[in-house]
Amino acid sequence: MRPLPRLFAVTTDSICRAADFGVRAAAIAASGPAAAILVRAPDSTTAQQAAFAERVSALARPPEAAVFVHARADLARAVGADGIQLRAADLLPADARRVLGLGWVGRSVHSAEEADAALADGADYLVAGNVFDTPSHPGFRGRGLEWLAGITALGHPVIAIGGMTSARAAAARDAGAWGVAVIAAVWEADDPAAAATALLAPWAEPA
Repeated sequence: MRPLPRLFAVTTDSICRAADFGVRAAAIAASGPAAAILVRAPDSTTAQQAAFAERVSALARPPEAAVFVHARADLARAVGADGIQLRAADLLPADARRVLGLGWVGRSVHSAEEADAALADGADYLVAGNVFDTPSHPGFRGRGLEWLAGITALGHPVIAIGGMTSARAAAARDAGAWGVAVIAAVWEADDPAAAATALLAPWAEPA
């Protein structure tokens, strides 16, 4: 199993349907094995989600970037994804692994209690947030870096999400995060490849 990526570029339904989706996905995937595109399109049909994931897989293959699928272990297995990202309401990580086969199984968590439960249920890694205020979750205040450090102290890889920028990525690394997950920071950037490089930079330098 390949190393867990440091950057997760999370899609939305609108991102996957955009005319320039392929161009932007290819630019992000150019960061190589340190980057993953997490295909998340919950309002799309299964056939549409499969098409999005297959397209991303084709674009990610040459630079050896990773492909993760949101919630659907069956779809992740069908397209040969490198992993799956679960919510609390989805399959238990151990059950998702039986469907997926070889690959990473992660779960989104929003508290230390949820993190403990996810690890007990067999999650390989956690996506923890929101760390900072973010437009994608209006009304939910950021939990902060001290909270993040408490999650990373559990001893498993943690991907920090919520309001991440290149400067905040460095702070997340210093709090023990394995990497970061973003939406707008890469998909809405003028130069997605440069944005991905900047977000990965903290892990390319000595702490």
